[in-house]
Amino acid sequence: MSTVHDESAHSSCNHHQGNGHSAHSSCSHGHHHGKEESCSHHERPLNQVKNIIAVASGKGGVGKSTFAVNLAISLAETGAKVGLIDADLYGPSIPTMFGLLNTKPEMAGKNLVPLEKFGVKLMSIGFLIDIDTAVIWRGPMASSAIKQFISDVDWQELDYLIFDLPPGTGDIQLTIAQTIPLTGAVIVTTPQDVAIADVSKALGMFRKVNVPILGLVENMSHYELPDGTKDFIFGSHGGEKFAKIQGISFLGSIPIDRAVREGGDSGTPCILTHPDSATSKAIKQAATELARQVSITNARQTEELS
Repeated sequence: MSTVHDESAHSSCNHHQGNGHSAHSSCSHGHHHGKEESCSHHERPLNQVKNIIAVASGKGGVGKSTFAVNLAISLAETGAKVGLIDADLYGPSIPTMFGLLNTKPEMAGKNLVPLEKFGVKLMSIGFLIDIDTAVIWRGPMASSAIKQFISDVDWQELDYLIFDLPPGTGDIQLTIAQTIPLTGAVIVTTPQDVAIADVSKALGMFRKVNVPILGLVENMSHYELPDGTKDFIFGSHGGEKFAKIQGISFLGSIPIDRAVREGGDSGTPCILTHPDSATSKAIKQAATELARQVSITNARQTEELS
């Protein structure tokens, strides 16, 4: 895998077929924008993965990576086979949150073998470069690296492969949306208006490239005080109201908890260290609702194709 030095990989044009999610499967060179280019027809990447989910946000700092990590572990605890790709090349968080800062993946032939911890298979640029090395890449190089995480990693059979996307609506998001058959996207926000304003842009991007929206999670919804009352630090129910206006599923509200920060820093996420906390229960409930929405989306697509 030549992630750091191979800047030519992004020039290839790949058309993926036979996946049951044809509404947004396309050439990686702007099929959604009406361009017609010749493509090599071959088996689609990740053909052993049943469901591919993007976890996204319009704005950084809303706890997207924290949610993606705890979501992946929660799904794995149900017995599902789960993988997680850290697609935030410029600020990878997965190595820290899983306590794997100094661990490198092995090779199996020409492919990387994903690391595995807490029942989740993992890949991150943070596993391939030194901890203090900055990734200074233009869009095409970043897109090439993401494509290699898709095609040059031995993921094998998975029930869910989760992409933890960087914030915003840039090259990496478009590369993933136009290269692989996403089952759908989960949007993470906090309740305040300044976050909701950017969430609407992320939502619009996924709709434009025909990626189903599986639902929205309102993170840091409130702080539970010792007397049992709630302090709505960032405003009240902004994410829930936005989901209702947009006609998308609301997956749940996740309260602020010191254990979330401590778990992310220590390498053992809160869903494992404090499984009975209100925050962990909310994450598990959101994971259950997400799995339900995945089943509904797949059934709807099957019906449309029949």
